[in-house]
Amino acid sequence: MNKKKFIACIYLYRQHAVRGLKDTTIVDTDPVRLAKYYCENNADELIVFDMSEEAAANYCGEHPEGDVNPEVEHDKAHEEALDMIKDICAASEVDVIGAGNIRRMEDVKKLLYAGCRKAILDYEKESNIAITEEVSLKFGKEKILISYNEASVVETNKELIEKYVSAMVLLNPHQIRETFAVTGMPFYVQINQVALNKLIEIFSYENVWGITGNTINDNVKEIPALKDLCMENDIPVVSFEPAFKWSDFKLNSDGMLPVVVQDYRTSEVLMVAYMNEEAYYQTLRLGKMTYYSRSRQELWLKGATSGHFQYLKSLSADCDMDTLLAKVSQVGAACHTGARSCFFNKVTSKEYEETGNPLQVFQDVYDVILDRKVHPKEGSYTNYLFDKGIDKILKKLGEEATEIVIAAKNPNANEIKYEISDFLYHMMVLMAEKEIGWEEITTELANR
Repeated sequence: MNKKKFIACIYLYRQHAVRGLKDTTIVDTDPVRLAKYYCENNADELIVFDMSEEAAANYCGEHPEGDVNPEVEHDKAHEEALDMIKDICAASEVDVIGAGNIRRMEDVKKLLYAGCRKAILDYEKESNIAITEEVSLKFGKEKILISYNEASVVETNKELIEKYVSAMVLLNPHQIRETFAVTGMPFYVQINQVALNKLIEIFSYENVWGITGNTINDNVKEIPALKDLCMENDIPVVSFEPAFKWSDFKLNSDGMLPVVVQDYRTSEVLMVAYMNEEAYYQTLRLGKMTYYSRSRQELWLKGATSGHFQYLKSLSADCDMDTLLAKVSQVGAACHTGARSCFFNKVTSKEYEETGNPLQVFQDVYDVILDRKVHPKEGSYTNYLFDKGIDKILKKLGEEATEIVIAAKNPNANEIKYEISDFLYHMMVLMAEKEIGWEEITTELANR
């Protein structure tokens, strides 16, 4: 049986988060902040509904006498919404699913390139039904969902949906039984008003893979308790399931385990802390690193006061089963001093070149370029490029690209290596000029 999910949602209208698709009461003026809040409180995924189409239509309706072009207003609102969705995806520790204002395949592409893991086609619109096959073949069936109000829509398009769609989002919870009767496909249910104990009944349907809507938004802090309730009723939910019990570990004299914490992206060692049994199981339950403070003699949820949470990605034990290695997504600083890592007091070192981690090499060079931009150095070629401006940077980038093409015709592989290095340097100057970091580039590539 598939593990069930608790999915928060953001209804994005005029750069604000509002109550619902038909209720534009503002919930939060900062949707990115709201996304972080949902992540902090254990939502499994996040659906963002782009309501810019409605916003543009309402704006035009509010200015009937003005010189307003509906298409221009729509495109403007849509691009603003996509920028906001990109920021939400970058800030979210869970997968984001994009929905709303899809007119053509290009709109699905923009949602995915903004960082959404999946996109939802609105089956209330014939135009969305018409592009189902095209977008599924282009981006993969696993990235395409549909939303609908009536099970009859699923029945009418059953063959198309089962062939090209991975799951469905039912916006009308009164149609659960009808949907169940029509197809065996998985679906999520949007529920805006229901008693929490009713969720167990809804989750009992095998095809229901998740619940979203304001019932989850309003009760997001109750997700851990709701998951416990589900498991008590033999309903599987998304959670970290340990391969080892606490009794399987070799504890130190204090009855605890040391935990080495690494950044899951860069493998940078961030800190070392300790867990007791309660901290171990709470970490698994919440998906956020929890330790035991030996000085305060109490449980310690990392980030509870600072906001610098550590979201668990993996937890491993060493060969002796007496130390844990946690790979985490670190929000902000890991160290209480405000430093990214606790390990900044250099005892001694020997000169060496950092070549083992390609991304770290790129980041180190990029950091030097950024430093030159902020702290100009006389005679610096990098500062020369910044002083000359964007046209000069682009001219050099074009020249270096041409040099790569020429070098590729040369049998000496070293030459193309040198030219690619020159190109990458100039590309990083351009990135710094445009304030684009390596993490944005690698995230974009991963999303593709």
